[in-house]
Amino acid sequence: MAELNGSRAELARYRTESKAGTVGQRDAAVRKDRDKALAAAVAKTARLKALRLAKEAEEREAAAQKPKASRRAG
Repeated sequence: MAELNGSRAELARYRTESKAGTVGQRDAAVRKDRDKALAAAVAKTARLKALRLAKEAEEREAAAQKPKASRRAG
């Protein structure tokens, strides 16, 4: 009977460790996916900011080149 109980205990410990390992692997995969999504969002934000700044600089340059309308006194 003691040998049977030992086997049950070992089996229970094995199952618990297997489940913990599976959960740990799943957690690592979720973290990896979350980090990948965060990196993609950061890259997208940086790209959009660079485009916006370039457009604003282009608009400032075009406005500086454009002759100002003179007012006529009258």
